[in-house]
Formats: sequence, structure tokens, C-alpha cells
Amino acid sequence: MSDWPDLLGPVEEVAPRLLGAVLRHGPVAVRLVEVEAYGGSDDPGSHAFRGPTPRSSIMFGQAGRLYCYLSYGMHVCLNVVVGHEGEAGAVLLRAGEVVDGHDEVRTRRPGARERDLARGPALLSRALGIDLASNGADLASGPVRLERRASTDTAYAAGPRVGLRGAADRPWRFWVPGSPQVSAYRRHPRAPDLANQPDVS
Repeated sequence: MSDWPDLLGPVEEVAPRLLGAVLRHGPVAVRLVEVEAYGGSDDPGSHAFRGPTPRSSIMFGQAGRLYCYLSYGMHVCLNVVVGHEGEAGAVLLRAGEVVDGHDEVRTRRPGARERDLARGPALLSRALGIDLASNGADLASGPVRLERRASTDTAYAAGPRVGLRGAADRPWRFWVPGSPQVSAYRRHPRAPDLANQPDVS
């Protein structure tokens, strides 16, 4: 994705740059308000911690690709591959605000409150109608597109990632303060009790 060179930095620096960007699939577009950074061999919380596998090999590839995986055997999670080829990095897209295609999203999320339409990784992918078939998609050329944000001065907060036991204290979760779409923090039962979390429920 040569037209977006700021995806080539360290994952913990690239991740907050994605806040405010828009992910678009068909008629639906979601503005990102919460993301998490995942690295390689130095990150015990990452799929790439032990090197490339059939699932994680995409994390070592070209920046600007979509990395989709199944969580708990049922939920599709979406990631943006970042960094230089050969150095694993991906940013998990945790939550967003629906900015286009509300009618379509309502058919996929009937009865959901506005703030909950794309709140959490599984609901984000469901709102956008993205499944595992999109794994590896080029986010510059579609059909899933990542659109750069209008400005580079989006304010953000940072804290530990959700549900991790390994590297649980690493502040690689980033969110837009005050956004109602930001998901609630859930720590791993065996992780230390950490502060600096958004006040959401």
C-alpha cells in the first residue's frame, strides 16, 4: 500500500494513526474509534509470537492487507497488516461508528442500539458484512477499502489490550476518548488489575 506510507512504522505507532480512518465494504462504512496493536516475536499476545504459521503468515507480509481470523470458532476479527515485509505486525480493529449504510447494518444487527452497531471486533465485522473470504484483501483497491482520515491530529487514549494474559500490561490499545462506541475493557482473569481504562459499560 505505497500510497499510505505511515502504515510502515512500528505497530504501536501505526495503530493510533488508524483512529478516525474509515473502513468501507459495499454500502457500509465505519469510522474506527478503537484499535489494538500486535507485534511479532517480542509480543506474547500476538499470533505471530512463535513465527509464521498458516494463520499468521499474512502478518509478515505486505502492509495494507486485511487479516481476518476466527475467534472462539465463531467470530470474525479484522486486522490491518502494518510494518515492513518480514516483520510481523497487525492492528486489530475493535470498534467503530457507522457513518454510511445504516439501513443495511440494521438488517444485520436488528434491535441493536446505535452505539452497539459496530462495538467490539465481532460486531464490527458483522456490521460491515465481512467474512473470512476477505482474508488477504488489498485495502487500497477493495472490495474492502481503508480510507485515510481527513486529519492527523485525532486525540486518543491508550491502555492495556483486552483479555490478554501475556504482555497484559503493554499499553497497545488505543481509543477515541468520549466515543460511545468504544468497547468495555475486559482483563484476563490471571492478568494484573490495570488502570487507565475508558469509563464505558
